[in-house]
Amino acid sequence: MKNLFTLLLVATLIISCNNQPPSPLIGTWQLVAATSTEGVKTVSTFDPTVKMIKIINPTHFSFFSHPMPNNVDTSNVSFSAGAGPYTLKDSIYAEHLEYFTDRRWEGNSFDFIIKFNGDTLIQKGVEKVDGLGIDHIIEEKYIKIKN
Repeated sequence: MKNLFTLLLVATLIISCNNQPPSPLIGTWQLVAATSTEGVKTVSTFDPTVKMIKIINPTHFSFFSHPMPNNVDTSNVSFSAGAGPYTLKDSIYAEHLEYFTDRRWEGNSFDFIIKFNGDTLIQKGVEKVDGLGIDHIIEEKYIKIKN
């Protein structure tokens, strides 16, 4: 009986040592601000008539963008989505875009520096897609959606 108790105690200690708190990155995030910078010119790319969310689990990210129901002019705004695996080391977050509505973006990776301020996630990095002429710095601000 004493050996069984010791074995259970050791197993509990091993399991508890491996339990790390979940990353603050994990969850569902709603875009609330976005900018794009080329050279010295920075412009807002946030459209309040479009809802965008990003969902991040321990291994993958996905994002969805869709006009809000009260958006009366949807002629130049459509649904888009993308997903893939990501890596996170310290504050370096890299998305590896495996799927995207526009397949010309697929296969690209985008590195961001992320920071948290309460339940706000800010990511900033270079978005470059050879062949499409895209090469700018983006900064996006998300608010965590509560369950």
